[in-house]
Amino acid sequence: MFNLEKIDNIIKLSLVSDSYSLGSHWVYDEEQLKNLPIDWNELNAPQALWHKGKNAGDFTHIGDQAYWLYQFLQDKKRFDSQEYLAFWKEKMKTYKGYIDGATRDTLKNIEQGKMSGSNSHDFSVIGRIPSLLLVSTDEDLFFNNVQAFVKLSHDNNKVLEVAHFFAKLLLHVKQSEDIAETMNRLSLDYSKYIQGAVQEGLSSQEKETFEVIREFGPACDVDEGFRGIIHLLVKYTDDLKELLVQNAKAGGDTSSRAMIATYILIARDTKNNLPKSWFNLNI
Repeated sequence: MFNLEKIDNIIKLSLVSDSYSLGSHWVYDEEQLKNLPIDWNELNAPQALWHKGKNAGDFTHIGDQAYWLYQFLQDKKRFDSQEYLAFWKEKMKTYKGYIDGATRDTLKNIEQGKMSGSNSHDFSVIGRIPSLLLVSTDEDLFFNNVQAFVKLSHDNNKVLEVAHFFAKLLLHVKQSEDIAETMNRLSLDYSKYIQGAVQEGLSSQEKETFEVIREFGPACDVDEGFRGIIHLLVKYTDDLKELLVQNAKAGGDTSSRAMIATYILIARDTKNNLPKSWFNLNI
């Protein structure tokens, strides 16, 4: 497990990566992506209409919810899923950002008396899990907290398994200098789906990121994002900034891919080479 300073660093940098990703988040058209009025070395205002009202330095709606979990856990000793759900519901009552499908369906379930999250297969929730390290004293507790948290809004078996994989990778990534070997080794403890996705991501290392992300799929579905994250991790193992830049240039769900890849690399002790200006966040 990590000390408090390390945990805060992992969380902070994953949030920075979300804010940087805002500029091209949910831009899908290839020609538009290649001609965006963006300075890729700085934080940018969103180019997609879905984020109307947000500015450079803001989070996407994905980052907003990640930050809420971080806020909630500041004075907590453990993760109480129902207490967090009540906190989250209050936040959503006044939230002005984008309301995604998983959130809408979960709120609808609550209104109907169903104590279960949506069946959404979007993988954005996996980007939020590092904050659970703050209240997890051992590996098993962390995994249990991750599963409980993810299930609140994404009660989907595939998303839950992928979340467990990235939670385990987060804790074990320092055990080997070779990140590809670590991902491959850990995948063997999971389903054929996980093993296959990891292999596809690893085998794309030498290809151009823009083309790989477009091939795997740039959208929010876990089937698309999972392989793209593996590609980013193995291609930019020692260069966090380049990972975030090339990921952002590929468009789609830039935030979720960025947040997950960032917390894995920072857990691995990859050097933080991000510009200081990226830390000028509106929080």
